[in-house]
Amino acid sequence: MENEEFAPEIIFGHRRYLCPLDLALEVMGGKWKTMMIYRLRGGALRSSELQRRMAGISNKMFTQAARELERDGLLRRTVYAQVPPRVEYALTARGAALLPVLEQLAGWGTTLAEQE
Repeated sequence: MENEEFAPEIIFGHRRYLCPLDLALEVMGGKWKTMMIYRLRGGALRSSELQRRMAGISNKMFTQAARELERDGLLRRTVYAQVPPRVEYALTARGAALLPVLEQLAGWGTTLAEQE
């Protein structure tokens, strides 16, 4: 087997990563962040509706995942000044670029479940 060529270190958001895969897994990593991106594939959702579609997520984890995705430019949070306040989440172009990968993973999961 040939020696694998190592990619140079990557800096993103003032953090260092060993390779592009390290960066990608950190940004989209975790069950809740990927689930949030996947659930937003049909368009913007109100905060309460998005959380409802992510059965099992706590308020704390929902807020943490949303903030991290917003910080990394994958999610856009819009607050509407009305009573009661309305908050919507939507994917940015960067977040939407992940959808083909997540849809492939979901398809693989379906195939895996069918083989059981």
